[in-house]
Amino acid sequence: METDKKAVVAVLHTTPETVLDDYGRLLDLAGLSRALDPGLPTVIKLNLSWTKYFPACSTEPWQLEGVLSALFRAGFTRENLFPVENKTVVTDPLKGAANNAWLPVLRRYGLDFTPLPGVKWVPFRPKRRLLMLDQIFPEGIYIPEMFIGKQVLHLPTLKTHGHSTTTGAVKNSFGGLLQEVRHYCHKHIHEVLADLMVIQQEIHPGIFAVMDGTVAGNGAGPRTMVPVVKNVILAGADSVALDAVAAKLMGFDPLAIPYLRLCHERGLGVADAREIEVVGDDIRGVNFGFRVKRSFVIWGDQMIRKGPLRPLEHLLLHTKLVAWAPLASNIYHDWLWYPTVGRKRIREFMRTGWGKLFRRYTGGDQR
Repeated sequence: METDKKAVVAVLHTTPETVLDDYGRLLDLAGLSRALDPGLPTVIKLNLSWTKYFPACSTEPWQLEGVLSALFRAGFTRENLFPVENKTVVTDPLKGAANNAWLPVLRRYGLDFTPLPGVKWVPFRPKRRLLMLDQIFPEGIYIPEMFIGKQVLHLPTLKTHGHSTTTGAVKNSFGGLLQEVRHYCHKHIHEVLADLMVIQQEIHPGIFAVMDGTVAGNGAGPRTMVPVVKNVILAGADSVALDAVAAKLMGFDPLAIPYLRLCHERGLGVADAREIEVVGDDIRGVNFGFRVKRSFVIWGDQMIRKGPLRPLEHLLLHTKLVAWAPLASNIYHDWLWYPTVGRKRIREFMRTGWGKLFRRYTGGDQR
């Protein structure tokens, strides 16, 4: 992919004491004023990977507050900001918004939270050829009508993912533009993520993303990870470039991650580190040494979709019998892993400065 100008990604180191001000500085460095127009309606796409709170899993409350504070200072108004999140077969956006301490932040800024299952979804046919999404949903691709013509601002976290190696700005659209049955896309996740960039660029007049890596997720993401305090925040108008910089920080070659390579090759963003200008703090030589692992649930999903259980895929995942899958996921994640391994990791996190900051957002109540 040839570009006349390098993509810009801003990276700053931060602390619990300075994070809100640092987010304001980050957005300035990343070119918020050039990417988004304060006079246009803007969807704020939050990231909910678990209804429960787990560090690095979902949009952090200080991330949301830091961004909202910066937006209002930049001239954005309440009437033009629409915080949203979707559901999956295993997540509840309203309960998640409460457990992750989004609701008190939104109330402080006079904003309402919109769960996407309650909005109107309409068929959308992209002008550009897709790689896979139209084959997965031959009856039509449905997206939220409210997204069309609005700018979008993504709020992902920095973490690994058992299906896509990393997850961030690009994959955050996966939870916004696809309905509850988007798990059908896991088999071809990389092609689908490239397709979603096509759709985003056709429906949004502006795209911007702000990633929180104050505590990052290593291992079997996006849920059963090891939270690691890294004290970094990132932002940029090129979602692909932002994810590429995040991948490099984690220790991965961005172009070796299929969804980033596909986006780069199709001109949907920049994934080649040589074509990205990093502004802010110097991160040369930084390598978190993260490794991707698969949770028991993702391992099982891949055994059915891609492995030796593939002949049973239709029966197990595309008929009424599919009810077993979310039940199994909830049993494993919520009833087994979270109260045991997860609780121990949360206790360790709560002793850090970021854990203490989270408690201030919840009044000491952590679910």
